[in-house]
Amino acid sequence: MGFWELLVIAVVALLVLGPERLPGAIRSTVKTVRSIKQFGQQMQAELNDNLRVHELHQKLKDAEAKGLVNLTAEETAALKELTEAANAVRPASSAQATPLPVPTPETPAPTAEETAVKNENKTGS
Repeated sequence: MGFWELLVIAVVALLVLGPERLPGAIRSTVKTVRSIKQFGQQMQAELNDNLRVHELHQKLKDAEAKGLVNLTAEETAALKELTEAANAVRPASSAQATPLPVPTPETPAPTAEETAVKNENKTGS
């Protein structure tokens, strides 16, 4: 909006609301605009997180389809990121258990079945 448009809006608001109610109306309008901006930023962050999760999931599927050998650098990085995230969210009760190995191009990442067997052997189930 240009200067003249804002000036016309201000004059109309002053005439309609009066000098007593205008400051309160401005404050509530600013508060509403801030909350809308904050909501938009939160939604954008959530969408970015969901897109990243989907991308990592797709790379994991691609890596599993290859049998976790001869992975590209992107697939290896995705596996490493997922492994680090899994180690970060492991419950405190399994803190004594060794963390999952971070895959490198030379060593393939453990499959879900290998990890489950390893955890069963440690718990004695």
